[in-house]
Amino acid sequence: MGPRIGPAGERPQMPNKDSNATMDTEDIPGGKSSPEPRNFGPRVFQSIKFFVLCHSLLQLAQLMISGYLKSSISTVEKRFGLSSQTSGLLAAFNEVGNTALIVFVSYFGSRVHRPRMIGCGAVLVALAGLLMSLPHFISEPYHFDHTSPEDVSQDFAASLCLPTASALAPDHSNGNCSSFTEVRHVTVVGLMFLAQTLLGVGGVPIQPFGISYIDDFAHHSNSPLYLGILFAVTMMGPGMAYGLGSLMLRLYVDIDRMPEGGVSLTPKDPRWVGAWWLGFLISAGMVALAAIPYFFFPREMPREKHELHFWRKALAGAASPVNKVEDSPSEQSPGKSSKKQDNPTQMALDLTVIQFIKAFPRVLLRTLRHPIFLLVVLSQVCMSSMVAGMATFLPKFLERQFSVTASFANMLIGGLTIPMAIVGIVVGGILIKRLHLGPMRCGVLCLLGLLLALVVGLPLFFLGCSAHHIAGINLQPDTQPRAELFPGCMAPCSCPVDGFNPVCDTDALVEYITPCHAGCTAQMVRADLDTSKVFYSNCSCVAGGGPVPAGSCDSACSHLVLPFILLVSLGVALASVSHTPSFMLILRGVKKEDKPLAVGIQFMLLRVLAWMPSPVIYGSAIDTTCVYWALSCGRRAVCRYYDLDRLRKRFIGLQFFFQIGSLVCFALVLAVLRQQNKEEETKEAVSSPGAQQQLLMSGSDKKPKDSSV
Repeated sequence: MGPRIGPAGERPQMPNKDSNATMDTEDIPGGKSSPEPRNFGPRVFQSIKFFVLCHSLLQLAQLMISGYLKSSISTVEKRFGLSSQTSGLLAAFNEVGNTALIVFVSYFGSRVHRPRMIGCGAVLVALAGLLMSLPHFISEPYHFDHTSPEDVSQDFAASLCLPTASALAPDHSNGNCSSFTEVRHVTVVGLMFLAQTLLGVGGVPIQPFGISYIDDFAHHSNSPLYLGILFAVTMMGPGMAYGLGSLMLRLYVDIDRMPEGGVSLTPKDPRWVGAWWLGFLISAGMVALAAIPYFFFPREMPREKHELHFWRKALAGAASPVNKVEDSPSEQSPGKSSKKQDNPTQMALDLTVIQFIKAFPRVLLRTLRHPIFLLVVLSQVCMSSMVAGMATFLPKFLERQFSVTASFANMLIGGLTIPMAIVGIVVGGILIKRLHLGPMRCGVLCLLGLLLALVVGLPLFFLGCSAHHIAGINLQPDTQPRAELFPGCMAPCSCPVDGFNPVCDTDALVEYITPCHAGCTAQMVRADLDTSKVFYSNCSCVAGGGPVPAGSCDSACSHLVLPFILLVSLGVALASVSHTPSFMLILRGVKKEDKPLAVGIQFMLLRVLAWMPSPVIYGSAIDTTCVYWALSCGRRAVCRYYDLDRLRKRFIGLQFFFQIGSLVCFALVLAVLRQQNKEEETKEAVSSPGAQQQLLMSGSDKKPKDSSV
């Protein structure tokens, strides 16, 4: 959920003269209407309902394209030889451009044509998606067996034990390194980093300007419904991104330039690379189509005059305190309007860019000095760090820990984890509304949800198993296989140092890096209905000589993947219950005139302290568990094997670290609120009943009006 700053709070009404003129002419049957709604395009572009529909579809497509990289992060690592730290940094670059510009939305929000700015941002997002897929088209076709010469069929002679082929002993991929190869690699990776930055820049105006535009021109009673519909639709974006990744990664990466005879790989093979680039093209096309209507919406449209009938009936039973105090701008009294003119937020409209930049640090420091705001934001930073790390690397973790395909891992996350997070957010909002929770009870609800999530996550440390035996691999981080570690049965073979074409001795549960390391001298292909399976025979290291199937050994813990993802999803749902209550604490914890910028500061801090560093932290932690690195031109590329016990403990341990940090912050929030309650009771006992300043917790347990959202 993006920041609702600047526009949402700075432009809540149109000039009374224009508003009255527009409404009067529309009320006269057959009379002349205002030229603005008739001359700027079809009537449909004067409807705020149509804008809500368009904006829901645009934000859905934008979240799909920004979340799609996370669904294919392990595939991109294998395709371009990236470490998890580098891929985490790539995912974090989406926030760099966004963070650099998001604060200025509060300044430019009321000075620009918001629909056109949204359209331009969406076009930039679509171009960034196209740029993200460009490395596939400028790179050579994917060679999954790097030890094979260019003119030799992959998976054939180069991986076999051929004693006479001693010339192939040096690694082919490292032997033919050139400056051109290095420049091409840097160019490809640089393009992806640039695309991720532009993706963040293009997304800056979309949500804040869209929310403020809806809030400005919708009927004041319909605005909550429209925003609820908007958020409900856009929440499906990340889930659809994982679903799209699940579909695309079932296709081979070079589906547009498939070699003759096809490929012998299956999606379960660790060398399989799916069509990661195709999802970016599909998402970019959806964003481009969704951007078209925004160039036809007017800068200002007549405010919606009628309340939706079914919405009015839904609210008839419960008198909402918001609806009692919030009136449309045309119904506000002159006195109230004059008060709004003295509001510092409204006065910001007259500031120049330089004055705005100078005033911003003062507002920032004043906001950060508020203990409730600071503690809640720090708690959200911890939770967002956990979410950012899990969203980026949970698919890869499932692939490695449970030997499932990337497609299946994305399907589990998109079909279970994301919907459960949405359920948790909705339940948190319902509890606040139904139980009329005040700030103190909201803090208790947050603390309880996080504590239950922590308890539910404890079994995750034990849902997994150690890696199976890999010949020649010592399960010590940052070590490369040495000749003395390999079995003596492959001594007569001239095996490539950095080859990777794993085979599995299913009887002994021993995996060999290549058929050569298993002493295999022959290959055969068995054709099934629509696939072909590769086997290797005459293997001197295998009892009976084989045959052994190509591909890694299956994990002994594959059956635990469903219990694992169910516990993760339940923990995510419980933690998500704190989402809405924490926002309520922030909105109650700052001065009214500082709320627009405070929310902007909140999201800026979340991006800087959580969404940017967290993927890099998780990626670095994952890299520390690697026991065998692939080498490309003498540098570390992608990790081939991990110590699964260390991987599980460090991945789950990071989640617990951030959850405990969030728990501590909310415990401190409750302590501060309790102290403020005591001070307020002391003031009421000593001074007159009319207090000059209302503290955060005043009347939380006494007046439903002050304690409800």
